Amino acid sequence: MYRKVLLAYDGSQSGRTALLECADINNFLHAEIHLLAVAPLMAGLYLTEGFVPDTLQEDENRRFREILDEGLKLLDERGVKAEGHVVTGEPVDEICRLASELGADLIVVGHHKHAFFMSRWWRGSVGATLIEDAPCSVLIALAR
Repeated sequence: MYRKVLLAYDGSQSGRTALLECADINNFLHAEIHLLAVAPLMAGLYLTEGFVPDTLQEDENRRFREILDEGLKLLDERGVKAEGHVVTGEPVDEICRLASELGADLIVVGHHKHAFFMSRWWRGSVGATLIEDAPCSVLIALAR
């Protein structure tokens, strides 16, 4: 069934929901779990501000390393061992790349329903785009 699971984690409430649901389903899957945190590229600031301080990307990468460590700790507290990965880039691209690289059978992500219908259009939906591009099945855990 699912031997390798890639769990994308960003530290948000919806990400935490996905993490906890992944821990729960792994009690019967006993899959190899990989936890991924994707630090966004700070290069987008260059377009709006005209420059990006050298340390800004390093700070963001460090922040996402802390988010990953928090997720690994939460999984460990629930008896789930996971390998952690921190990468920099666009979330959907990096999730799909690592899922392919690992040969993952399942990707788990969290999703928070937007109260205002335009906010999904404005921000985009990682979950919806991921479904189109994923190399394997996708479980989207809804934050309630």
